[in-house]
Amino acid sequence: MRRVFIFHGWDGYPEEGWFPWLKKELESRGFEVVVPQLPHPEEPRIEPWVSKVRETVGIPDKDTYLIGHSMGCQAIIRFLEKLPEGVDIGGAVFVAGFLKQLTNLESDELVGDVVREWLSAPIDLKKVKSHLEKSIAIFSDNDPYVPVDNKAEFEEELGSKIIIEHGKGHFSGSTGTVECPPALRAVLTLSE
Repeated sequence: MRRVFIFHGWDGYPEEGWFPWLKKELESRGFEVVVPQLPHPEEPRIEPWVSKVRETVGIPDKDTYLIGHSMGCQAIIRFLEKLPEGVDIGGAVFVAGFLKQLTNLESDELVGDVVREWLSAPIDLKKVKSHLEKSIAIFSDNDPYVPVDNKAEFEEELGSKIIIEHGKGHFSGSTGTVECPPALRAVLTLSE
């Protein structure tokens, strides 16, 4: 059974934006789809989020596909980094993912603290890549938080195919994005 896990971003939740649409589209094509609630989305921290990804996915295999939005991409990458040698997944789709840079965030202490934790904690991308044969990273040319410059690490370090959408912002439900056809096409491509 092909399994898909969709992980929301900062302040996200399973019923937000395009997640229900993508879940329905994938289920209608025979995938088992899980969209979990990550802990304390208003103050996302690495350890609780990666633990929840691990608990939700269990032991992945070549029929396991992971989709992340924004900070959910980081949670997936950090989960993959900790997998035992020889455990591989079918693929990953990163929507508005970042590894090095975020912009236009409020400058209060909590936001700064959260951003620093995710951007400064090291990630061994070679290790991540060893569990990830195929991936696709989707960006928007007008994302206010995740500049397209973030594509470099995905492309060069993880070997992700890059897709740049025009005018899609941060692909957020809070700004009205209720469908994400590039994410659907990406999963279907990876699972062929």
